[in-house]
Amino acid sequence: MTFSIVLFLLLIITGILYFLDIFYFRAYAKIFDKNEAPEISHSNKVSKKELKKVTCAPVWLDYIGSFFPVILFVFVLRSFIAEPFRIPSESMLPTLEVGDLILVNKFIYGIRLPILGNQLIPVKNPKAGDVIVFRYPVDPSLDYIKRVVAVGGDRIEYRDKRLFINGKPQATTSLDHYYSARRLRFFNQFEESIGNHSHRIIVDDEAPVVPAQAGAGIFPKSDRCVFNSTGFYCDVPENHYFVMGDNRDNSSDSRFWGFVSNEQVVGKAFLIWMNLTNLSRIGFFR
Repeated sequence: MTFSIVLFLLLIITGILYFLDIFYFRAYAKIFDKNEAPEISHSNKVSKKELKKVTCAPVWLDYIGSFFPVILFVFVLRSFIAEPFRIPSESMLPTLEVGDLILVNKFIYGIRLPILGNQLIPVKNPKAGDVIVFRYPVDPSLDYIKRVVAVGGDRIEYRDKRLFINGKPQATTSLDHYYSARRLRFFNQFEESIGNHSHRIIVDDEAPVVPAQAGAGIFPKSDRCVFNSTGFYCDVPENHYFVMGDNRDNSSDSRFWGFVSNEQVVGKAFLIWMNLTNLSRIGFFR
C-alpha cells in the first residue's frame, strides 16, 4: 500500500515535468530552430541567444521527466494487471513458503480504482478455494494473503479441525507428514477439497481447535458467529468472504478479525515467479 502511494506520487511529479518539457521548453526550441523567434527591440538588452538559453529545459528537468513513461507503465501494470508480493510468514504453508515471490492477478475480480480500491468495472467475485490478497480489515495499509473457504450466504463450520460448508463436510485425504525445517518437527498434512477445488493443508494436533488468542471471535459482524470449545460456525454476510490460512493452526485469519469485504479484495494469487533460496518453487499453485 505504501509503495503504491509512493509510486503514484512519483507518477504525478515526473508527469508534470515530462509535459512541461514537451509542451513548453521543446515548443520554444522548435521556434528557435525554425528561426521564428520574435524580434528583440533595441531597447531590450536580452539577445536571442540569451533568450534561447533561458527558455531551454534544465538538464535535471529533462532527466527526471524521462522516467515518466517507465513509471506510468509500472503503475498501470501494478494497478490493473498484475502485482508482485512477497510471502513473509508461514500461515499459508504448505502452499506458500516464506520467501516466495508471487504474482497477483489484479483484473480477474474487476477493474478497481488504484490505491483506493473502489471497484469501477465488476468482472466476477472470488469463489471458495481461491487464494486472494486483500487489505487487512484491521489495518488497510497492510496486505494479507489467505484462502477463501466460504462466500456470502454460506454457513461455515469448523469442528474438530474439519471444515463444513452449508452442513456438508469438505473431503480430506491424509498425506505424508509435512516437515517444518523452521520448527524442526512434523505436522499432519491433508489434501482438502472445497467444492471442485483441491489444495493441501497442515494441522497441528497439539494446538486447540479454536486458538486462545486475544480477540479471537470478537470483530465486526461477530454476532453472525458462535464459538465454543469444539469449534465455531459463522453465517457469512453477502459480499463478504471467510478466509483461513492453509497452515490451519498457525494463521491469523477470519477467526480472529472477521470477514473480508468485496471492497477489500486486491486480486487472486496464482504464480510463484521466484524464490531466491529454492528455484524449484517457481510455478503455478492452487
